[in-house]
Amino acid sequence: MPAVNWALLPAAGRGLRFGGARPKQYLEVAGKPVLAHALDALLAHPRVEGAVVALAADDRYWPGWTTRQGKPVIACTGGSERADSVLAALAALPPGVAADALLLVHDAARPNLRADDLDRLIAAAEACADGAILAAPVRDTLKRADGDGRIAATEPRERLWRALTPQAFRRDLLLRALLAARADGVLPTDEAMAVERLGLHPRLVEGSEDNIKVTTRADLDYVTYCLSRRP
Repeated sequence: MPAVNWALLPAAGRGLRFGGARPKQYLEVAGKPVLAHALDALLAHPRVEGAVVALAADDRYWPGWTTRQGKPVIACTGGSERADSVLAALAALPPGVAADALLLVHDAARPNLRADDLDRLIAAAEACADGAILAAPVRDTLKRADGDGRIAATEPRERLWRALTPQAFRRDLLLRALLAARADGVLPTDEAMAVERLGLHPRLVEGSEDNIKVTTRADLDYVTYCLSRRP
């Protein structure tokens, strides 16, 4: 059974859709930055030994954390794309992290991760060599639009899921998948997409619907409400 060693957080994004000078991962919610909530949720788990955060080269908001929850936090410089930042975080891992260690890649702007979701994700990823991701079944009716913004068709939603994070993969598999995507000129929008390109099939683990990524002001208000209700 591989050890769950480290969490990787790509945090080099500018959050242009959110607007404002301060990147969304540094906005304060429920008494601390969004990024601090994301880090603490991961590092509070007994199986997670530390975290690597990939930052923008000109990040002036990083507080300089070296520990949280009594565990090490390493900062490195990320890239212009998500996959570049995850690769940079992989390269910044301490030498003792084994090739078959399970790594948890989590969005820096996803502050409302629940401990029981993390428990189930880790268990699923340990049992599946292809890894596992938190996800949520699509419950809304889906419409396909035509070029004029009118409904072209109603799409079946059965067996469709929304990908969440964390996404958990063994270190060697994650590295191989991301390097293969880079070599092929593909920009994966999440780590599971890179792994899928190798012909593998990560496990879907149903996670909480309120584990949302802060993208808009309304999202920030919602996670503020969710976090205020947690013990």
